[in-house]
Amino acid sequence: MNELRVGIVGVGVMGADHAERIARKTAGARLVAVSDADQARAEALAARLSDGSAGGKSRESSARHAGGTAYAETVRVVEDPMDLIAADDIDAVILASPGFAHAEQLFACLEHAKPVLCEKPLTMDAASALRVVEAEHKLGRQLIQVGFMRRFDPEYAALKELLDSGDLGRTLLLHNVHRNKSAAPTFRSEMIVRDSMVHEVDIARWLFGEEITRITVHTPAPTSLVAEGVLDPQLAVFEMANGAMADVEVFVNFQVGYEVRCEAVAERGSATIGLGSGVFTRAGARWGGAMPADFRIRFEQAYDIEVQRWVDATARGETDGPSAWDGYAAAAVCEAGLESLSTGKPVDVVLADRAKVLG
Repeated sequence: MNELRVGIVGVGVMGADHAERIARKTAGARLVAVSDADQARAEALAARLSDGSAGGKSRESSARHAGGTAYAETVRVVEDPMDLIAADDIDAVILASPGFAHAEQLFACLEHAKPVLCEKPLTMDAASALRVVEAEHKLGRQLIQVGFMRRFDPEYAALKELLDSGDLGRTLLLHNVHRNKSAAPTFRSEMIVRDSMVHEVDIARWLFGEEITRITVHTPAPTSLVAEGVLDPQLAVFEMANGAMADVEVFVNFQVGYEVRCEAVAERGSATIGLGSGVFTRAGARWGGAMPADFRIRFEQAYDIEVQRWVDATARGETDGPSAWDGYAAAAVCEAGLESLSTGKPVDVVLADRAKVLG
């Protein structure tokens, strides 16, 4: 396979960003088609990224051909996302559609044996997410990667390497801050758990290498700058299977900018990322430290690495990132988190037996 022929379902903010990334920055891949419920939006994007668009010319792409010129072929618009997934000239799919559409589209990708990079959430609930895991397992081949891009961020990757090295001893606590400048008026309390906090759910599982067994979501007095009934900020506590704990403050109407920080506290020191200075470590009596406007700026490199590694792994017939199980586990934690949000009480996370599901 010379180039991976990619189709993208959903070209809103994230999908359009990925379309640009595939067309202009990613080596070994070519954007073939896009699909979106907003046909006009899809057509405008396709025209802009195609050779034949008004004023459209070949675009330089050092990522694709060192020192060379990349010629984008015409990107077509497919009205029905199922037709895009089934198309013979589509080798792999990026799903950036709304979460409620993911289950049906993921089953279609599995049916047609199409590798897929699925933006979070995997699905909207744990039960349907588990069905996706089971369906993929029956194929005997891993095709699904979930878009938890923080695992590919150089700072998070460096933190993971440090913690896994054991230099600081066992990791005991994880403190997280997740703040957005503002959110749309339609961004409700439940979405803070399912669409924002989910990133910290995955990061806690990844950094500890353990499942989350219980979650408690606390709701302090909300900011006055949100609609009536919206509980923002929120403070959640995760209890891990090994007894460690993690907390996260999520504040999606912070007004200042986009800020994501993570501090790991271990037996012999701590390490912090998100300060704009790489991993900031306090250990051995030593310490060593512009806020971006939104997540696409803060995690641009993470997205670039994530998509490039997905393309490279897909070309090898492999995956190289968070699995369908990771998406399912995150869905289960968020489901428990929504119950805790509603009741104010700790809620146990119920996970299927991984050994039985995956054999």
